[in-house]
Amino acid sequence: MSVKKTRIMYIEDKSAGLEGPAWIGRVTYSKSGRSLTYRDRTFQSLQGSGFKANYFDIATGDQFWISGPRKDGRDRLYEGSAKPIEIDADVAAEYWNEIRAK
Repeated sequence: MSVKKTRIMYIEDKSAGLEGPAWIGRVTYSKSGRSLTYRDRTFQSLQGSGFKANYFDIATGDQFWISGPRKDGRDRLYEGSAKPIEIDADVAAEYWNEIRAK
């Protein structure tokens, strides 16, 4: 039995514009590493063809920006956004301790 690779990532929904809802959560990579899953949604890389997005939801086509979270917490593509970033409860302690070192 193989264990799938997981990682805490920053996920921002770009389907409604440049500043969408955002989360810090754990994604699971597919066995091949070509797709990832978060909250029952599967994403595949846009391979550089997206506008301010790097992944798309394979069920809906909605575009997302997904990246590793930054140590300084400045994850949004546009810093001026006042929209909050939701941190999933199951990763909060690990995020604050290991990534943000707080």
